[in-house]
Amino acid sequence: MSSKIKNENLFFSTGDIPVLYVEGQSLPEAWEKSLIKLWQNGVAIKTQYDRKIDPPSRDATMVMVIQKPFAEPRIHRALPTGLDELEIYRQEVVLGIHDDWIGGHGWSYSYHDRLFNYKISGGNEKKHSKHLDQIEAVIKNLSDCFYTRRAQAITWDPEIDAGHHEPPCLQRLWFRIIEDPKEGLILNMNSHWRSRDAFKAAFMNIFALTDLQQKIAERISENIKQPVKAGRYADITDSYHIYGSYFEQFKGFLETLQTKTFEQRTYTTEFCQPFFEEAAKKISGQLK
Repeated sequence: MSSKIKNENLFFSTGDIPVLYVEGQSLPEAWEKSLIKLWQNGVAIKTQYDRKIDPPSRDATMVMVIQKPFAEPRIHRALPTGLDELEIYRQEVVLGIHDDWIGGHGWSYSYHDRLFNYKISGGNEKKHSKHLDQIEAVIKNLSDCFYTRRAQAITWDPEIDAGHHEPPCLQRLWFRIIEDPKEGLILNMNSHWRSRDAFKAAFMNIFALTDLQQKIAERISENIKQPVKAGRYADITDSYHIYGSYFEQFKGFLETLQTKTFEQRTYTTEFCQPFFEEAAKKISGQLK
């Protein structure tokens, strides 16, 4: 694949947003494939964040399937942040370490808060707000009936998000367990996204959410006293985009595909573990 950045404008030819599909065994493999396919087949469209000098973003609806989310190597070196920040982000999503930042630090929500602490009306007394742990409900539903189609969690709150300038990108998680004749019970997971920065957000999102998938599988296994493994992960994004503002930076990523092997473009979890441990120490100090 050529890494040459073309500066000519691209336009819709039919008025249709392309629907693209990629599949990979590992997280880095599928993510790379999604970026390549988006770059080659996406359409040009403006965003509400563009400066006057920015070319239109490259955009498409993307379906990405990762067959083995925990296959090694699991981490891509083209992270938008350091490895310590990746671990901090994982803990934000899975453990809610920064939920207390909501209302401050520029945060209007967190994925963890919406998934684990979703605000609901208290029956007919709507003025009294209650909270629902949707992930706990997912675990209970799947523990009671592993093939249920009702195990899902949402983030969208219409009263808050419909008019907000920065609503959640993640919209919904859906889970179902399939019994494999050889492997036993396998937890499948789908995530649905309104919009997402393909190059600078998607990898970190998936890294954190697949860790959540693993945690849910472990909890179900404890409940039913039977092994449950984390299986394939499917990722559906309505607007999967590369911003025109960093096309030149993206060129560097494309060049690595031609000049470095897959092993040179990725890290194993074992290699990253010391960095994750340092991040955990930093977090522990902040939370005290």
